[in-house]
Amino acid sequence: MVVFMNPKAMARFVLTLLVVGIAAYLGYRLWLNYMDGAWTRDGRVRADVVQITADVSGRVVQVPVHDNQLVQPGEVLFTVDPERYQLALTHARAALAGATAEWSMREQQAKRRARLDPEVVSQENNHDTQQAAVIAKARLDEARAALDLAELNLRRATVRAPVAGYVTNFLLRPGDYAAVGAPKMAIVAAHSFWVYGYFEETRLRHVRVGDAAKVTLMGYSQPIKGRVASIAYAIADRDNPVAPDLTANVNPVFNWVRLASRIPVRIALDNVPAEMHLAAGMTCTVVIEPRIN
Repeated sequence: MVVFMNPKAMARFVLTLLVVGIAAYLGYRLWLNYMDGAWTRDGRVRADVVQITADVSGRVVQVPVHDNQLVQPGEVLFTVDPERYQLALTHARAALAGATAEWSMREQQAKRRARLDPEVVSQENNHDTQQAAVIAKARLDEARAALDLAELNLRRATVRAPVAGYVTNFLLRPGDYAAVGAPKMAIVAAHSFWVYGYFEETRLRHVRVGDAAKVTLMGYSQPIKGRVASIAYAIADRDNPVAPDLTANVNPVFNWVRLASRIPVRIALDNVPAEMHLAAGMTCTVVIEPRIN
């Protein structure tokens, strides 16, 4: 027995199949994009951080800045007690004056004896006088270098900002001791913010240097435009560290569940909205827009 369907029922049946087919196709495409698309939620905002250290040691006597302050290049950050360096400068100036006088005296003696008759002044004595003048000139140069060093140390007692940026994690107080080379504060360089997107290795084939990128920070709906600046060439192999004798220490256990490694991709930010506050360490989502060949 052949059953003929009502045309309207047939139309509804075909429309239902069409809708289901489109939904299945869209779901399949979304699944592929989710599993294989060039995007990651594992992104971190980074910035260039400059560690500020004292070039001379001493007690800190002045700290004119505060935490999270924006500073400009050359702005005073803190001052080490300059008294000992002022005394060293005075000593260096006095030593230079003495070395100058000695060199002038030795040089004049050498010139006078050089004009005398060899029968009056022996050749050996004349040579010794000339060598004494050379030694005096060397001591004069040494005194000048010592004076330059004393002036440099006095200038370095005042620590200034090397770059424009924001003072962060500020704990320095007057009375603290500043040791040479010991970091006393850090400055986050302004306009140096960028993003590291940690992409699964299965997605890297869709990422190329120069591709456009969209960075969306947690807490903000407006994305930041950027571009792929570079792709890392190495990450640490945690399963196979190097043995003490520099041979390969291969892990004998192999996990059947293989997780894709994440490769850092550096994203340069093009235009950051003025109202958006960036801080190194913030979490973000990075979506790469591959170029169409």
